[in-house]
Amino acid sequence: MKNLSFAIGSAYTALLAFIIVCIDNLLKGCMPLGSGKGFTYIAFVAWAVYFFSGCTLKGGIRAAIGYAVGVSFSAGIILLAGQFACLGCFAVPAAVFVVVFLVLYLEKVPWVDLIPAMFVASGCYFGIMTYVAPDDAPLCENLCNTAAVELLYGFIGLLFGWITITGKGYLANLFDKK
Repeated sequence: MKNLSFAIGSAYTALLAFIIVCIDNLLKGCMPLGSGKGFTYIAFVAWAVYFFSGCTLKGGIRAAIGYAVGVSFSAGIILLAGQFACLGCFAVPAAVFVVVFLVLYLEKVPWVDLIPAMFVASGCYFGIMTYVAPDDAPLCENLCNTAAVELLYGFIGLLFGWITITGKGYLANLFDKK
């Protein structure tokens, strides 16, 4: 990649980051939780997930599936921990053990085998549940609202990963010809 196309590609990527922040500014007041705090970080994390998924459409689809599975299994951990309440402080660790054990078997399933995307999604999910979801809301409402917010922002980030690679490739071809 020549210096000019590299600089243009960098400016293009910076513009995409700018757009994600603008999208968050528009969306954050409409989210069912978070009191307008914003969730740009989820889009940026998912953007990175696209890059480690191989920067291909297939990798992006695998990442999106992994993201959805990670969100689903995180809600499952919370629900299962409630069933393990008799274990006291070991309820959540026991639920994590059971769910992670099952999740790791997905590594053998084509298209559902991007385990890092699941763990990244799970980390973001627990971040929202721990620091953003209101304590006084019903659990089911928090689980669903958290899933909706994370999947929306996660898919925005994955889409911007694809836009980044596609656009930079186009720009490199355009400007490297000169």
